[in-house]
Amino acid sequence: MSGDVLSGVRVLELGSFITAPYAGLLLADLGADVVKIEPPDGDPFRSFGTGKYSPNFVGYNRNKRSAVLDLKTEEGRVALLDLVRDADVLIENFRPGVMERVGLDYETLKAANPSLVYCAISGFARNGPNRDRPAFDTIGQALSGLLDLTLDPDKPMVRGPTISDQLAGFYACYGILGALFARQASGEGRRVDVNMIEASMAFMPDVFASFTRQGVVMNSRTRAAYSQAYALVCADGRIVGLQLSSLEKFWVALTEAMERPDLVKDPRFATRMDRIRNVEDLNLLLADTFRQRPRAEWLERLAQADVPHASVNSIDEVMTDPEILASGSFYDIEHPEMGTVRALHRPVLYDGERQEGRCPPTLGEHTEEVLAARASTES
Repeated sequence: MSGDVLSGVRVLELGSFITAPYAGLLLADLGADVVKIEPPDGDPFRSFGTGKYSPNFVGYNRNKRSAVLDLKTEEGRVALLDLVRDADVLIENFRPGVMERVGLDYETLKAANPSLVYCAISGFARNGPNRDRPAFDTIGQALSGLLDLTLDPDKPMVRGPTISDQLAGFYACYGILGALFARQASGEGRRVDVNMIEASMAFMPDVFASFTRQGVVMNSRTRAAYSQAYALVCADGRIVGLQLSSLEKFWVALTEAMERPDLVKDPRFATRMDRIRNVEDLNLLLADTFRQRPRAEWLERLAQADVPHASVNSIDEVMTDPEILASGSFYDIEHPEMGTVRALHRPVLYDGERQEGRCPPTLGEHTEEVLAARASTES
């Protein structure tokens, strides 16, 4: 099928919560056969709601099969080792040392399958002082500096989606794909290590370049000031997002949309660097102006003036936005037990196409199927 670029690639995912399951999801969306190996009580994310099929689990586990193996038992370990012999990739996000303690360390798995790509995702570096500490998304954001760039310093509260978790999963997928490509020439597998802290840092290279090159320690407003980015409340309480970037024409167009051509010659805002230096004054002026009209009117004015803008959508508004509907970002799939699941398409199209996927599995839904397939190859 068009877009199944990883068709034939077999992946074993020993993952819970987000980092490894997200890496597995990305590979599954590209057509890999991803088998989620779960303990008898399942991925803890299954129980974030009621039962074993929470929205949190559903969001990260479409297009996978689920097999239950108890790796604390000899039988479970032998079964996994059998599956490894036919696998291309194994992903795990245990704390460092867990796989060694159950007798399934990298060297053991490599001996069983020299072409295996083994990916270990951790919170901290394997050789760092914090390697044995527990880590979740906020820990990754905090230590990497990412959280400092998103917090309101006057009222610091953690907000928004998990970012470090997904970045670790994203870079794990990136590393796995590189190892699979290299294996085509060498025939040998690789060990891929990714940690949440470095993944988060890698996502914002400009922040570290600003410090190392210019000594600038960016804060939560620095990037917005340089990008001339604003979130402005309108008369009806709705919000518009703007980003003028560095092109002078967009600043001029905004003054036209506001019916304030005098601002072009205001010495505080005459050049881009002036607007950056006086960003707080400009933000207050824009905020006062935008409160005078409802959002719909501002959207029309900004569109006519060709100012880069968008309504700040709530999640329910995203689902019905004409742009999203035109993109076909969502699709419905039916599970025989769990009913209709609305899923997000992968954001990548091949030759203009992307196919619909399979529902996230129920716990152990494919255990017999997975183990039977391995047994049939041995007979």
